[in-house]
Amino acid sequence: MATTLATDVRLSIAHQTRFVFRLASAISSNPKSTVNNAAFSPVSLHVALSLITAGAGGATRNQLATTLGEGEVEGLHTLAEQVVQFVLANASNIGSPRVAFANGVFVDASLQLKPSFQELALCKYKAEAQSVDFQTKVTNFPVRKKEVFVVEGRAAEVTAQVNSWVEKVTTGLIKDILPAGSISNTTRLVLGNALYFKGAWTDQFDPRGTESDYFYLLDGSSIQTPFMYSSGEQYVSSSDGLKVLKLPYKQGGDKRQFSMYILLPEAPSGIWSLAEKLSAEPELLEQHIPRQKVALRQFKLPKFKISLGIEASDLLKGLGLQLPFGAEADLSKMVDSPMA
Repeated sequence: MATTLATDVRLSIAHQTRFVFRLASAISSNPKSTVNNAAFSPVSLHVALSLITAGAGGATRNQLATTLGEGEVEGLHTLAEQVVQFVLANASNIGSPRVAFANGVFVDASLQLKPSFQELALCKYKAEAQSVDFQTKVTNFPVRKKEVFVVEGRAAEVTAQVNSWVEKVTTGLIKDILPAGSISNTTRLVLGNALYFKGAWTDQFDPRGTESDYFYLLDGSSIQTPFMYSSGEQYVSSSDGLKVLKLPYKQGGDKRQFSMYILLPEAPSGIWSLAEKLSAEPELLEQHIPRQKVALRQFKLPKFKISLGIEASDLLKGLGLQLPFGAEADLSKMVDSPMA
């Protein structure tokens, strides 16, 4: 039984990896990322879409499963449970990375949440599914000794409610996931998902060794930027025109071992073609992960900060995921009333 579960999880991880690099390829064609750095959280998005799959039916469910690369929806639930319950479990042990994860479903009060979905969301995904009122806000104004009642949407109130929820779940580490204007009184469903991670590398760089060097951009040009320098042994593998660097984080009292992996293609402008190759052959990533340290005369890594605001639904539609974002969405396993 344990062997079968481990095999199923490994297969689901391979499907997840393929989805991640398909998404990376889609981001590469986005105007914002063709000239700037790009950043996204594939684990968060995969868990969120898996949760939507749990509440979907019919063609919507099939389209979600196909996009995520899973023939059986149970595989999504099994992987999500492992990721949410163990990998992303909130923790702040002394000397270990700080991890906080929030997952929630907010459905309009006009729709009846199914208890079976609420139970699955909580047990498998640690997600709280709750009803909120997106539409009804009644305000009375005295006009010439009469009261005039105005019914309007509650988008601002619901936005504040969701942001307050994520701040509470992450103990203040993440305060806002919904910007003003992101929902309206026609909204019927909001899926909230946030991930916070902060850790220190096991082998840290000496700030005094920081020097400027050339960094090559995707358009072929180069700029000077600060580089962190080190020497000695590092987890590095190099083959087939690809270098992979592994930077483990301090483990402290945590049983989990987190690492940062940096992939460097041989060609300075080859990052997106590499993403396409890995989306077609996700097993290549596992084959290139360094298993042991090698001696290096000199090692350097650019200092960087990355941020990107992008509409995920547009990217997902480009991958063929259309139904969950339209009026034809079938969420019959989540709510009793149709989403309209």
